[in-house]
Amino acid sequence: MNKKKADSTKPITDKIKEQIIAIRDSGETNMFDTRTVQEIANREEYYELVILIEEDRLAYLNFILNGDNNNDK
Repeated sequence: MNKKKADSTKPITDKIKEQIIAIRDSGETNMFDTRTVQEIANREEYYELVILIEEDRLAYLNFILNGDNNNDK
Protein backbone atom coordinates (compact mmCIF):
# COMPACT_ATOMS: atom_id res chain seq x y z
CA MET A 1 0.00 0.00 0.00
CA ASN A 2 1.44 3.32 -1.04
CA LYS A 3 0.76 6.10 1.48
CA LYS A 4 1.49 9.66 0.51
CA LYS A 5 1.98 12.32 3.15
CA ALA A 6 -0.63 15.03 2.64
CA ASP A 7 0.71 18.50 1.96
CA SER A 8 -0.37 21.13 4.42
CA THR A 9 -1.26 24.52 3.09
CA LYS A 10 -0.19 26.72 5.98
CA PRO A 11 3.37 26.91 7.25
CA ILE A 12 3.92 26.47 10.96
CA THR A 13 6.00 29.46 11.96
CA ASP A 14 8.40 29.56 14.88
CA LYS A 15 5.82 31.67 16.75
CA ILE A 16 3.13 29.01 16.29
CA LYS A 17 5.58 26.29 17.36
CA GLU A 18 6.27 28.25 20.55
CA GLN A 19 2.53 28.56 21.16
CA ILE A 20 1.98 24.82 20.67
CA ILE A 21 4.86 23.99 23.01
CA ALA A 22 3.59 26.42 25.66
CA ILE A 23 0.20 24.73 25.69
CA ARG A 24 1.77 21.26 25.67
CA ASP A 25 4.05 22.16 28.57
CA SER A 26 1.11 23.47 30.60
CA GLY A 27 -0.26 19.92 30.72
CA GLU A 28 -3.77 21.37 30.63
CA THR A 29 -5.10 19.17 27.82
CA ASN A 30 -4.38 16.35 25.45
CA MET A 31 -2.87 18.00 22.37
CA PHE A 32 -5.13 15.91 20.10
CA ASP A 33 -8.19 17.57 21.68
CA THR A 34 -8.09 20.37 19.14
CA ARG A 35 -11.20 22.11 20.44
CA THR A 36 -9.69 22.48 23.91
CA VAL A 37 -6.33 23.48 22.46
CA GLN A 38 -8.12 26.23 20.53
CA GLU A 39 -9.93 27.39 23.67
CA ILE A 40 -6.65 27.58 25.60
CA ALA A 41 -4.92 29.30 22.69
CA ASN A 42 -7.70 31.87 22.49
CA ARG A 43 -7.54 32.50 26.25
CA GLU A 44 -3.76 32.94 26.06
CA GLU A 45 -4.13 35.18 23.00
CA TYR A 46 -2.34 32.72 20.70
CA TYR A 47 -4.52 33.74 17.79
CA GLU A 48 -2.16 32.41 15.11
CA LEU A 49 -2.60 28.92 16.57
CA VAL A 50 -6.38 29.30 16.78
CA ILE A 51 -6.46 30.20 13.09
CA LEU A 52 -4.07 27.40 12.10
CA ILE A 53 -6.20 24.74 13.78
CA GLU A 54 -9.36 26.18 12.24
CA GLU A 55 -7.98 26.50 8.71
CA ASP A 56 -5.44 23.68 8.49
CA ARG A 57 -5.98 21.09 11.20
CA LEU A 58 -3.89 18.60 9.20
CA ALA A 59 -0.80 20.83 9.46
CA TYR A 60 -1.32 21.11 13.23
CA LEU A 61 -1.78 17.37 13.68
CA ASN A 62 1.21 16.63 11.47
CA PHE A 63 3.34 18.86 13.69
CA ILE A 64 2.03 17.14 16.83
CA LEU A 65 2.73 13.68 15.39
CA ASN A 66 5.96 14.30 13.50
CA GLY A 67 7.43 17.52 14.85
CA ASP A 68 7.64 19.02 11.38
CA ASN A 69 5.50 21.10 9.10
CA ASN A 70 6.13 19.52 5.67
CA ASN A 71 8.07 22.57 4.55
CA ASP A 72 11.33 20.63 4.42
CA LYS A 73 10.23 18.51 1.45
